[in-house]
Amino acid sequence: MSRAIEAGHVFHYFSELLKRRVCTETPQRTVGRVSDLVFRLAEPFPEAVGIYMSYTWGRKPVQFVPWPMVLRIGAEAVFVRPPEQGDMYPPFVDQAGWIMLEQHLMGRTILEIDGRKTEVVNDVHLLEAKGHLLLVHVDGSLNGLLRRWGLKRLIFKPDDLISWRFVQPFSVEDAVKSDRVMLSVTREQLRELPGEDLADALEELSGEEQEALFSALDSEKAAETLVEAEPRAQRQLIANLREGRARGILSEMSVAQIADLFSILPHDHVEEMLALLPQDQQTRVRAILSERETRAAALVSQDFLAMPAALTTGEALARIRASGKEPGAVSYVYVLREDGRTLDGVVDLRLLVLSPDAVLLSDIMVSPVVSAEADDLREDLAEIFAKYHYRLLPVVDRDDRLLGVIRYNDIMKGAGARAREKED
Repeated sequence: MSRAIEAGHVFHYFSELLKRRVCTETPQRTVGRVSDLVFRLAEPFPEAVGIYMSYTWGRKPVQFVPWPMVLRIGAEAVFVRPPEQGDMYPPFVDQAGWIMLEQHLMGRTILEIDGRKTEVVNDVHLLEAKGHLLLVHVDGSLNGLLRRWGLKRLIFKPDDLISWRFVQPFSVEDAVKSDRVMLSVTREQLRELPGEDLADALEELSGEEQEALFSALDSEKAAETLVEAEPRAQRQLIANLREGRARGILSEMSVAQIADLFSILPHDHVEEMLALLPQDQQTRVRAILSERETRAAALVSQDFLAMPAALTTGEALARIRASGKEPGAVSYVYVLREDGRTLDGVVDLRLLVLSPDAVLLSDIMVSPVVSAEADDLREDLAEIFAKYHYRLLPVVDRDDRLLGVIRYNDIMKGAGARAREKED
C-alpha cells in the first residue's frame, strides 16, 4: 500500500504498482496495465520518465506513456491523459541513461554496505512528490518478496531499505564490454566505504566485474582495499595492472603492507613489482621477504605525528590541521623530550580535542608508552597488538629514541590472511 508522509508526498512500492491498471479519466476507461516503469539516471535520485505499458487486449507491451501525461497514482489505477493522437500511445524507444525497474533492477545483485554482503533487489521504494516520481530506496529483505507474491499480510518486520545513493548502477565504462547492468556503489560513494567493505564486495563479484569495480577506485582507496582482501583476490586484482596504476597503488602502501602483498605472489611477478618501488623501499621489502623472522625496524613507517612536551593542546591542534596528514595518521600524538628524539609520552587524539587549549601536552600525556623495540620480531608485535588493541605502535631503539610506528593492519591483517590461505 502507498504510504503518505506529508501533503503532496507519497511513498509507493514498485511491486504494488506493477500490473496496476492504467486508466484515462475523461472518459474513464482502462487502456492497459503497468508492465514496467522507466527512470532517467540523475542525482541525487533517478526520476520517472514514463510507463512501459502492456495493453489489456493482448498487444505487445511496447507502448510508452510519458510521465508528463500521468495525472495521478490512485489506489486501484494509475490515471493518465488520453493519447494525443488516435487511441495509441507512442512506441517505447530506449535512450541512454534510462533504466527499467523490472528489467534492470528487480532480482539483480546489489552491495549492501551495512551488512557487508551481497543482497538481491526484491522491491524498489518510490517517492511521489509534486508530480514527480523518484527512486529513493531498494529493498533486499523478505518483505519485498512477500509483497511481490501477494503475501503482504505476512509481513511483521519493519522494512529494511537501502538508500539509492549506495546502490546506483555503476558505469563500468571500458572495463567491462557488456551491456548488462551491474549494481554497485557510485564512484563518489566508493570513497566513503571502508576498505574491508569494498574487499568483501569485490570477493563476491566475477572476474570482469571485480576488475571494473577495482578500476574505479583511486590509488589510495585501491591500496586500502587491496590490503583488506583475501590472498586469492589480491592476486587477481593486481595480475593485470598497468605499470602506472600499480606504482600509484604501491605508493599508498607501507613497506610492511607491500611485503605482505608480495609474499603471496609468484617470484617473477614480485621482481616486476619490486622494480616499481624506490630503491630504499626495494631494499627494505627484499629484507623482509628474505628473513623469516622480520624485525620491527624493517616494518616502521614515518607517517605519524610527534610534538614537544611543552606544546599546548591548542598549538598541537593547529599543527595537526596544518600537517596535511591523512586521518589514519593522527590517532595519536607522540610526545618527545627536549632533544626532539626521545619518546616521553603519548596523547590520544580524542583527549587532545576535548582538552582546553592552554593545557600542556606534558599534562595530559600517558607515560611510559607501550612501545616495541627495534629488534622485536613480527610475532612479538602481534602479541602487543593483541593485548592492547592500539591502532599504532611506536618503535624505539635502546635509548628510547622514536624510530617510527607500525600499524595494526600491517601486522594483524596480514597474519590473518596468510593463516586463512594456509587453512585453505
